[in-house]
Amino acid sequence: MALFKTRSAAVYGIDAQPVDVEVDLYRSGTTRDFMLVGMPDTAVRESRERIKSALMNSGFGYPSQAVTVNLAPAHVRKEGSGFDLPMALAILGAMGTFKGLDQHLSAGELSLDGAIRPVRGALSMAVCAREHGIPNLIVPLENAAEAAVVEGVRVFGMRHLAEVVAMLNRPEEFSPVSSGAITPSSEVQASAPDFRDVRGQASAKRALLVAAAGNHNVLMIGPPGSGKTMLAKRLAGILPMMEFEEAIESTRIHSIAGTLQPGSGLLWNRPFRAPHHTISDAGMIGGGAGMPRPGEVSLAHNGLLFLDEFPEFPRNVLEILRQPLEDSMVSIARASMTLNFPAGFMLVAAMNPCPCGFFGDPTRECRCTPAIIQRYLGKISGPLIDRIDIQIEVPAVPFKELRAGEVTETSANMRARVESARNIQKARGSTNSRMPSRLIRQQCALDATGERTLEMAMKRMSLSARAHDRILKVARTIADLDESASIAAKHIAEAIQYRSLDRNYWT
Repeated sequence: MALFKTRSAAVYGIDAQPVDVEVDLYRSGTTRDFMLVGMPDTAVRESRERIKSALMNSGFGYPSQAVTVNLAPAHVRKEGSGFDLPMALAILGAMGTFKGLDQHLSAGELSLDGAIRPVRGALSMAVCAREHGIPNLIVPLENAAEAAVVEGVRVFGMRHLAEVVAMLNRPEEFSPVSSGAITPSSEVQASAPDFRDVRGQASAKRALLVAAAGNHNVLMIGPPGSGKTMLAKRLAGILPMMEFEEAIESTRIHSIAGTLQPGSGLLWNRPFRAPHHTISDAGMIGGGAGMPRPGEVSLAHNGLLFLDEFPEFPRNVLEILRQPLEDSMVSIARASMTLNFPAGFMLVAAMNPCPCGFFGDPTRECRCTPAIIQRYLGKISGPLIDRIDIQIEVPAVPFKELRAGEVTETSANMRARVESARNIQKARGSTNSRMPSRLIRQQCALDATGERTLEMAMKRMSLSARAHDRILKVARTIADLDESASIAAKHIAEAIQYRSLDRNYWT
């Protein structure tokens, strides 16, 4: 009887938990047998044939005894093909190919010839190894760059099972992967579209500058071809680069979702996600069959979620946005577990004012009846609109502005102003859009004129308590852009102006 144990990890949510891979070889008459226990899913159960062929084709042979593999803890479901490599190593250890693997955590999918294929969640596994005091991590070469950013863990990127065995027998001949640069290069945002390409739309640019400075949600309403999508695509280019911890968190999410490019390290550009309006609720919020996966709201964490043709999204998909917009977190409950995914995104939505797109246009006739327009706008509920801080109209650009030759403000200049405002907010502890309610009165104090202006707007526009708080937060952002310590009446007036469209269209 031969017993051997190695270590791997299973990903749940954005975190990884250690898994002990135990192999027992024992005599079972003349027939060979392979038994896998520990709540494996289909992909894990199918590993038997991959492992057997990989061992044979790599020149190691296959044990003549029966093989029992246990994935512990046994009460937690195991998913994915990443257990191929640790199970193969445990079998080789039981055959006496090498000695203990207590100081190594491994993950990787095996092909039939023994080559190691990339897996999801390598960065989370590296964090797991560090937290549990495991100094060495063996992953596929394509996953090594992302895992190597975690300090305190020696990461070895491997191409083939035979290479792993050679490294375990002769560790002095192999060096861990370098972590590389952990700061973004100056060219990270160079490829982002520039606001200098946008003609006209001065008021929309100003509103997007305010939104970027305070991380506020935005809704743009205007006819087709007015530049809503063009503006939205340039908004990501004026946001400040992610800090190291933000980059780690976003990279973990994209690694688990399988959207990282092979060989890539940390994501420094803020995510820009633009799902089609045919997306399902599971695609938007996360979930799916088996182990829940992150949805678009989590893939947009620390970045932008752009929803073009806003009313065309199914009503249930839009309504599930309300909780992550409020809490910056998504909880997906299953019978056996509840997983939490970060969802701190900035919502940017664009829509036409009616189905034909020309309601209120002075130059084009709208053919929609009032009932059709109301039905179209009714797809977006009042509580959802209430959570969008800035609502702006984006009219068609006049010909003279479209042909004007003057250079407008560049994204680089706008980004510098946004970064200055964000630095002011960082000193207070958070961006203005996520300012806790208990700090609003303290950080958003008004003078007598500002109080009267806000009171008149609340009464005249029948604003909710949530809208009241969001107006104060937007006003605080406008004051930060002006580098003003106090909120003046003009700041309140501009913030109120950004709340007027929902009363014009939805009442």
